[in-house]
Amino acid sequence: MSNLERDPAESLCVADSSTGPTLDVLPGRLVPLSPRRPLEQGSDGSDHARDETIVNRMLPQRHRRMVGAWCFVDHYGPDDISTTRGMQVPPHPHSGLQTVSWLYEGAVHHQDSRGSDQLISPGELGLMTSGRAISHSEASPQDRPRLLHGMQLWVALPDGSRSGEPGWEHHRDLPAGEIGDARVRVLLGSLADIESQARTYTPIVGAEVRLDGETSLPLRDEFEYAVVVASGAVEIDGTRVAPGSLAYLGLGRTELTASGSAVFLLLGGEPFDEELVMWWNFIGRSHAEIESMRKSWMETSDYGVVDSFGGERMPAPPLPQVSLRPRGRQG
Repeated sequence: MSNLERDPAESLCVADSSTGPTLDVLPGRLVPLSPRRPLEQGSDGSDHARDETIVNRMLPQRHRRMVGAWCFVDHYGPDDISTTRGMQVPPHPHSGLQTVSWLYEGAVHHQDSRGSDQLISPGELGLMTSGRAISHSEASPQDRPRLLHGMQLWVALPDGSRSGEPGWEHHRDLPAGEIGDARVRVLLGSLADIESQARTYTPIVGAEVRLDGETSLPLRDEFEYAVVVASGAVEIDGTRVAPGSLAYLGLGRTELTASGSAVFLLLGGEPFDEELVMWWNFIGRSHAEIESMRKSWMETSDYGVVDSFGGERMPAPPLPQVSLRPRGRQG
């Protein structure tokens, strides 16, 4: 999925100096996947864009840029798309990151410049590694289920891996197990003795937890963690966490005790200490790199062509008038 804001702001996608366990519940913000249409007020008081998907952006935000190497988290739905076109994201570029596609309901058709053509269904992992350059599209198929509900996440690639070859992985059968009253399925990395075979480039974990009761999940004290609830509600450290917020847990925890009836993602990893600049769909190390990536997308064929997509590709927005600056984990 693309960052489709009309004027995407510079995101200083860095770790911070948190050194111990905490619980910060940080609300996301609504972003329409059609930047040229304003949000409208619905009859129930909610904001929405007509005939378009709305995402709740959990990362990056002002008070939390990263969790390990996780640097972008969008939660969308559940939306009734029976009378709309659903998700329609035309070909757009990526550099310096992995995209993680995860569905709870519905289906998404992925096509990319490597020739990958894959329908992603609930419980299946779509993992795209951009390397130095890739482009892809994402769309609800013509014969689509009524509801669309999922998350789209990005993982920053470390300097030694960000210029490699692009790649696509589709994992239908992810490893899973029971921990307490929870059913755990691991997308990336490992949790307890459950380990995914999906390719990673930094110490990281991403796991879906389906909880009905109480569980204590083993954690690594050198990792920082966050919880993003997809449905229901979970209680952590006496605080109720529901959809619409990211609960940042900090470093230094050896277990997470949670109770309730909920489906959530547990995200974690070693703090990512490299200085990054994230703008639009690119992750670089300087303003000059971002400028070069944008120029390559607009003026060259470096990002390839999504041949199977029957429409125009997405133009890059203009760069901001100020220089994009990388910063370290201290901000």
